[in-house]
Amino acid sequence: MSSTGQVTADLVRDWVHHAVSGLSAARERIDALNVFPVPDGDTGTNLYFTVESAAESVETCCQGSPADGRPATGADAARAMAMGAFLGARGNSGVILSQILRGVGEVMAELNEGALDGAAVHRLLHRGSDLAYESVAHPVEGTILTVIREASDAAGRASESVRDGSSDALAVLEEAITAAEEALERTPSMLEALRLAGVVDAGGQGLLVVLHALAQAMSGAPRPEMTVHGGSGSARMSEAVAHAVGPEYDGPAFEVMYLLDAEDGRVPELRAELDALGDSLVVVGGDGLWNVHVHVDDAGSAIEAALEIGRPHRIRVTHLQSVDRADVRIRGGQRRLVAVAHGPGIASLLSDAGVEVVHARAGVRSSVQEILEAIERSSADEVVVLPSDKDTASAAELAADQARDRGLRSAVIPTRSIVQTLAAVAVHVPDAHFDDDVIAMTRAAGATRYGAVTVASRAALTTVGPCAPGDVLGLVDGDIVVISAAVPDALQELLTGMLAIGGELVTVVFGADASASLRDDLVEWLTATFPFAEVVAVDGGQSLWPVIVGVE
Repeated sequence: MSSTGQVTADLVRDWVHHAVSGLSAARERIDALNVFPVPDGDTGTNLYFTVESAAESVETCCQGSPADGRPATGADAARAMAMGAFLGARGNSGVILSQILRGVGEVMAELNEGALDGAAVHRLLHRGSDLAYESVAHPVEGTILTVIREASDAAGRASESVRDGSSDALAVLEEAITAAEEALERTPSMLEALRLAGVVDAGGQGLLVVLHALAQAMSGAPRPEMTVHGGSGSARMSEAVAHAVGPEYDGPAFEVMYLLDAEDGRVPELRAELDALGDSLVVVGGDGLWNVHVHVDDAGSAIEAALEIGRPHRIRVTHLQSVDRADVRIRGGQRRLVAVAHGPGIASLLSDAGVEVVHARAGVRSSVQEILEAIERSSADEVVVLPSDKDTASAAELAADQARDRGLRSAVIPTRSIVQTLAAVAVHVPDAHFDDDVIAMTRAAGATRYGAVTVASRAALTTVGPCAPGDVLGLVDGDIVVISAAVPDALQELLTGMLAIGGELVTVVFGADASASLRDDLVEWLTATFPFAEVVAVDGGQSLWPVIVGVE
């Protein structure tokens, strides 16, 4: 990248998409770090949903047309990002992150297609830091606030070191990221809860993912894999956290969140009343629309305070509890699985296994309501939801949240492909302890690499080169790794790569467009080429994807 770049709609779009991808990959590990302000293990998930909302808003902005018919500008996309994060913010850290994105978005909107140099990078981080601190009633150091402030200060020093003011934007951002990483490392020395648990701040870790995503969008180059503190041992980390903070959470009982339509002048009195009721108070917004977050013992009073000055909506009340679930009372009813199925063959297979099926439509993400209706049809007291693709994961999480609000014990295993769902279902033990069953299914799904082939509908530049309409694309774990002229050739190259590091079981799910000869020839080739692996073939009947494969 040259010394300056531009704030374009594509830059903003790329940034939020990289951030969603990064938080999706790191979500569970960030959840495992979560001990402050409540050790409830959901910070990574909340940050993911906040940024996903921002990304969806940017996507809508870029695909649609402004009122005057012109293409979306960088300013349009930046404002859409900020509003999407604001409306979709979840949890304490999610609301704070939404303010950071709001500050960044304000500066990007001011630049609008203008030069993005080092000084501008400092301005946008500084504005994000200021708004984040302003949003919190009682700022606490050793949190996401410290990390964004240190990043902003480092960007300021880096940009000022260049006399002509044209300091390289990416170089300044890299300095900011380095400072943010160092600040994150120091968070345990600032917060006793972090020191006792031996972890860094979860919100600060999530912010680093977002900053790395911005650097990737600005450079156009993939980033080295970022270290997420706690590594892959999230179960061990959660155990350590629970031991360190103790089995009992003694803070306020409920997290209350809502959007509020109210006159700006009335909001200070709401802040004062909520501050007296509880803690972790964050109130953000303006121009008549506010996002409110607070932890209280009396959820009704927190909502009534809003009713006195305006109209609260999207009200969300969540019971706060520690990550230590040992004392959670298990209801006595049966446990059922709810899974999204693409294709009649898969739906029939899952139904035969006792799974409540959500029938997906081609190219349409299953809705929260559809998943919730399936949960209700299951008539179970314990439910595990398997979304079967990454785009449905957020809807599955929201449906599970609503099920919990109705008294059901529910969990989501974030399966990204139907083969991961099949792997999870295969190890499901209805009579096992709920947590043990979820862990076993999560491990089985996580141990299953997934691939697929599809046909390109338009020309595009991929990570392995350009493709044209009609080319066969091979994907592994969601990334394009093969471009070929024919489905059989693409599958052989795809599976050779996937099985190069070993595999005991290969599951092949054939779609509606897969011919009989393709089915026979592929199974024969797999059996002859990889005799050490068991091959299971399934007629899935899904559209768009002629073949989906899983390697365990």
